[in-house]
Amino acid sequence: MTKETTTYQGRIVRNPEILAGKAVVKGTRIPVELVLAHLAENPDLTDVLAAYPRLTLEDVKACLEYAERLVKREKALVVAGTPPRGTQSL
Repeated sequence: MTKETTTYQGRIVRNPEILAGKAVVKGTRIPVELVLAHLAENPDLTDVLAAYPRLTLEDVKACLEYAERLVKREKALVVAGTPPRGTQSL
């Protein structure tokens, strides 16, 4: 089974003039972190889509993929000996 090409790059944007540069779903003011927090509280996709009617299933997938890429990047930095931004070395 092959994974589709990256979906988040066309759906997740960062613009300093929108929500102070937070990552948001393109064409909305819905931050990725809000979608992730909602899913962490209640992982029912029907519920998140009802709460944010402008979101599509592809938007939610893009938010999850975006978060996954950030975690992988952070892990790679730690393995390379570079602490992620906002953390201190122990």
